Amino acid sequence: MTSHLRIKSPRAQLGLFLGLFGLCYLFTGILSVNVCDHYHIPVVSSQIDWNDAKTLRVLKTIQAFSSLSMFLLPAVLFAVFTFYDHHSHYLGFKPAEKPQMYILAVLGILLALPLVVWLGKLNEQIPLPSSLNQLEKEAGDQIQAFLKIRHRYDVWLNVFIIALLPAICEEMCFRGALQRICINIFKNAWVGIIVTGILFSALHFQFQGFLPRMFLGILLGAFYWYSGSLWTSILAHFANNALQVIMASYATRYVKENPDAPMLAALGCTLVVAAIIWYYRKLSTVSYARVYGPDEHTPPFNHLRA
Repeated sequence: MTSHLRIKSPRAQLGLFLGLFGLCYLFTGILSVNVCDHYHIPVVSSQIDWNDAKTLRVLKTIQAFSSLSMFLLPAVLFAVFTFYDHHSHYLGFKPAEKPQMYILAVLGILLALPLVVWLGKLNEQIPLPSSLNQLEKEAGDQIQAFLKIRHRYDVWLNVFIIALLPAICEEMCFRGALQRICINIFKNAWVGIIVTGILFSALHFQFQGFLPRMFLGILLGAFYWYSGSLWTSILAHFANNALQVIMASYATRYVKENPDAPMLAALGCTLVVAAIIWYYRKLSTVSYARVYGPDEHTPPFNHLRA
């Protein structure tokens, strides 16, 4: 039974989600170009005066709006079109199964940082077309300009725009909506989590950071699945983003350059994070039947546990 669903087929749900995401992406791009044109801001990054305060204010506003329109909006529309009611519930806004899961998610994402850095170094060895390299350089120029500290409140404004808003909006989009669809299509939690992690990284259209972003997406997906709460992945996502924003604000060269991470440190962190995921799974009673049954409040069927 799927009495809570307007759209019962997970493949139809995927088609709806991708269509909504594409439309919202297009809408965001068109609106951003028009706003830049209104304020006489060049679209090409190399022509922008990154020292102009008014330009930066406009671009930061566009950045904040982009998180809402490109990630939050398709997730909300997907929930409205797919479920009859309790839309936030089905997007994952409910308490974690165990209180310690919030802390473990944050610890897990922060302890994974050396592995993330090592994956970034590995990603640098993958050759990219010159056109993609140019796009990556322009994105780096923008973030570097955003993170430059001119006033004492700049760091906290950047934490809000670059860390908090993306953490909420992207988790709703990719974990709350897309991961739910993928797990239902493959009927296997880990396959769905991994596919979602790949799409999470690919749909950012920034390929120099593809591998570390994919790994973070998989890790966030595991925290969400086993806790049953989107709040765990939002907190972990925010902690990762905020740490990077604060660090890069005082060392902006790391926006375009990965710091060094010894392979031994990356290996050690991999083992620690794997232990956290193992403990997470042990604490969890989440099952495929419980999540995709007629009512998520029914008792779990542990024999179908992923």
